[in-house]
Parts: sequence; C-alpha cells; structure tokens
Amino acid sequence: MNQSYGLDLDKLPGELTAMLEALRSGSAGRANAANGAGGSGQPQDRLPQHIPASDSGVLQRASASPLPHIDWNQFMKLARHHRVYPQIHAEAGGGLIPSDVLQALAGDCRRNTWRMLALGGELDRVCRSLAERGVRSLALKGPALAQLLYGDVSLRTSKDLDILIPVADLELTERLLQKLGYAADDPIPRGLGDWKWKIHHVAFTHPGTGIQIEVHWRLNGDIGKEPSFETLWNARQPSALSSAVHMPGDDHLFMYLVTHGARHGWFRLRWLADIDRMVRRGQDWAALVPLLRRYHALDQAGQALVLAAALLHTPIPRALQPRLSAGRGPVLAARALGFIADAVVLTTDPGAGDVSKDYKRYLFELKTTGQKWRYALTRLYPSFRDAKAVPLPKSLYFLYFPLRPFVWLWRQVRQQA
Repeated sequence: MNQSYGLDLDKLPGELTAMLEALRSGSAGRANAANGAGGSGQPQDRLPQHIPASDSGVLQRASASPLPHIDWNQFMKLARHHRVYPQIHAEAGGGLIPSDVLQALAGDCRRNTWRMLALGGELDRVCRSLAERGVRSLALKGPALAQLLYGDVSLRTSKDLDILIPVADLELTERLLQKLGYAADDPIPRGLGDWKWKIHHVAFTHPGTGIQIEVHWRLNGDIGKEPSFETLWNARQPSALSSAVHMPGDDHLFMYLVTHGARHGWFRLRWLADIDRMVRRGQDWAALVPLLRRYHALDQAGQALVLAAALLHTPIPRALQPRLSAGRGPVLAARALGFIADAVVLTTDPGAGDVSKDYKRYLFELKTTGQKWRYALTRLYPSFRDAKAVPLPKSLYFLYFPLRPFVWLWRQVRQQA
C-alpha cells in the first residue's frame, strides 16, 4: 500500500501527475520483496536493471483510458525540466502518452544517448589518467550511476561529471586536467584556507567538447559530518562502465544521493528516480540506518523515502516505516514538494528574488540543531568571498577578522544592487 505521509498530492498539476504515472514502474508485486527485506534487515534480492514497458502494470492499466485535459507541451517542458525523459520513454506503454509526444521524447533520448556515451568515455579517460599519476578517484553520479542503477547509460541524463578525490591531491588533479585541455571555471580561492570546508568542489570545463567536470573533495558542503575519503575508498565498488572507474559502496552512495537531493530540494525528479531504483535493487537497511544516524542524514533519508513513496510508489521496508513517521522526513518532504510542484530551479543567487529567499530558509531548516549552531559560528570566520570583495595583501589577512561584519554587510549591499 502506498502512503502519502500527510503530503497533499491533490494540488499537483495534471501534467506532473501524468508524468509521475509514466515514471512509475508499476512493479507492485516487487514491493513485497522490499518490504520483506526490511523486516529481516538483510539485503533485498536484486531486481532487473531495466523493466520493459510491457511489464509495467501501472502503464498497462492507464492505457485503457488516457489521462484527460493534459497540456502535452507543458508535459514535455516538465519532463525536460526534471530530466526524466529517458525513463518516461523507456517505460511508456500503449496509450498513456500520445504518439507525437513519444516521438519528441525519442528525439531527446537520442541526443541524450550520444551525450552520455561521450561523458562515459571522458570519465574513463580522466579516471585512468588520474590513476596513472597515483590519484585515487570515485565517480559520484553521471554515466557510472546510470550504468549501476539502470543498466544502460542512455536511461539517465547528466549535465556533467562528478569525481571525488583526496583534498591533498587537488593541485595535482588541477594540473592534470589542464594537460587534458580543461580550464577552471573560477580560480580556486585558496587565500584564507576556509575554502576547504565552505565549498566542496570546483568546476573545470573543456572548451572544445563543452564537457564540465566537478572535482569534489567533500561529498557535500556546509561543514556537515561525513566519511573521510579513506573510508569511502575502502568501501568502494567497481563500475561496470570501465575498469578505471570506481564508485562509493552502496551504503555510502545511498547516503550521498539522499543528502545531495535534499540539499537541492529535490527540484529535479531525476534524483528521486535514482532513490527509487536504489530501494528496488536492494539495500542492507540494518547496516545503512546506523550509517545514516552517524552522519546525521536520517532526516534527509526520511525526506527522500517519503517523497519516493508518495510520488513514485517506492516500496518502503516495514522496518523503516515507523522511522519515517516519527522523524522530520514528512515535514521536510512537504517543503520540497512545493519546489517540485512549481518546477523551479533552486539557487541562492540574490537575483532570483523570492526563490532564493525560500531556498535559503529551506537549507537552514534542513540542518539539525547542532548544525545550525556550527553554521552560525562559521559565519564569524572570514570567508574567501571577503578577500574577493575587499582584496588585501597576504601580510594583512589578519584584518579580515575584525573587518568581517563590515565586509559581510558590504557584500550583501553589492549583491542586492
């Protein structure tokens, strides 16, 4: 039985409801395996990576009576905004989606296939080059995640490549990427030293191919507690994409995906579709729950599972259902549901107006009480952004401490302007 956990789904636009119907795998029978595994605490049986459209019970039932009053142009816009058109096209069966819409989706899917193949080849090249120079790397999302969860890189979209490295290897990685033709989008702000924990990645773009690589030294920003690179590397898993590519183990990967999605307010359903796949393919919940608790990610996991259960009919293990009802997951899920329904792109850029203000409030609500206190204390420490706004010689960097309130105010005024 699917649960909404108090989420109000009645106000969702019809086009979004239709898109969710097209996304659902319809594997109601498979949910029993997930629920049963949750009770025993053992990993669930692995499910097929790709569920054919003919096996999609939801879509077969929907094919008898196509959804009425759907603006299919808006449906296409939503599918592109949420980056789920490959899954919709792969799962769409008789009559739910008109043939001309399916044809447009097919065109998007062809372009995505070429894009993902190019990203996969470049991920192999970069990871192999790093390994040859002794730099260990973990692929976080992109084609490696598509291959793992969907069994086919074309069944997921990706804007860029994300790799995680030890922070000590950042300079070496930067030099290597430059040799491979990449240029940093922005200089790494090394001046005050706070960049290591106030930001968690830097981006490099290849001017010839347009491919962007985000090099991470932390899974997430904002000083949250997280596993060390050594811990992640020791629990790594190989990628079927290439012998040179490794990924975090399933438990760490699940934790990363729920914290990443939560940090972005789940404004793209692509991230929630990944959670649905991870749950259906099987997780060792007995090992995962203590891991989530240790790194203060239980609320984010609860949020993700509440949203996935309500929107994608993801089968939630019985052992987790009481945790979802008792924690902050439903409240955080309700906040994110607004971002999903409004199809907004969340940003902290002051130029985004109310969207930026709502997103900043949401990010603060996402933190635990302890994280809120730590966040407040870090605001007292000078930022690399202060040095960018008011440049001083390195010998005078100590002045950024007493000047911090005034420089911060000056930065806010400039941003508003």
